[in-house]
Amino acid sequence: MSISGKTAIVGVAESDQIGRVPDKPALMLHAEAARSALAEAGLTKDDVDGLFTAGVSTLELGEYLGIEPNVTDNTSVGGSSFVIHVAHAATAIATGRCEVALVTHGESGRSRVGMPRRSNDPDSLRGQFEAPYGLPQPVGAYAMACSRHMYEYGTTHEQLAEIAVATRKWAMLNPKAMMRDPITIDDVLNSRPICWPFNLLDCCLVTDAGGAYVMTSVERARSLKQTPVIVMGVGEGHDHAMISQMPSYTSFAARHSGRRAFEMAGVKHDDIDLAMIYEIGRAHV
Repeated sequence: MSISGKTAIVGVAESDQIGRVPDKPALMLHAEAARSALAEAGLTKDDVDGLFTAGVSTLELGEYLGIEPNVTDNTSVGGSSFVIHVAHAATAIATGRCEVALVTHGESGRSRVGMPRRSNDPDSLRGQFEAPYGLPQPVGAYAMACSRHMYEYGTTHEQLAEIAVATRKWAMLNPKAMMRDPITIDDVLNSRPICWPFNLLDCCLVTDAGGAYVMTSVERARSLKQTPVIVMGVGEGHDHAMISQMPSYTSFAARHSGRRAFEMAGVKHDDIDLAMIYEIGRAHV
């Protein structure tokens, strides 16, 4: 059966604080975002019967929030896990396994309060086969992909700097943002080197923060507080864990997941007038 057009996102929120939050563990950041996302939708934790998260276990989060779900999903494939959870939640709702899905993320990235072990510990794959050879994570991994892109396509440092400048401009609109001062291309180019070709201001911030969204059926969404965002197409996939094992540094798994999402939604590239791209292997329309 097709799940296209049968489910919707009805609430979205962030944790109360973002940036440096040393007095709150990762689990609390999940919970704050969950509470606010449910409130935006006009729902409570008692309505939730599907729980989806990564990093923090759904067992722990369910106990902390007082939720006993019919569907539980701890799919963990890095920073795009919570995008993939759109597909899994939509499938669970469309097939009647749950009615209201809560998807959360929370990370004490800077303060490291209540966080699991890092993925490059000595007994991990990265710890054994990449870290000993001087590949810092995550900036070194992205530096390899970026330097290959520069070689193949002639991408320049100035063009890369435009990304940081534009991202900061958007951050300045968010009162919760950790950094809200404007920066210029020259500021980026003159900041200290971190891992070629990246300078300090090219790199994303490591922060303490949480986020959550709520999904339900299109039918139920019509009676809730917010205008629903209908999920028309989904796709997922991955082709590597370690950057050294990428089949290509400039062609990613998104070439497959994107095609699947477009096919499910019944749209073409020319139909899209807003694209929000994250990572390299997941897509939704």
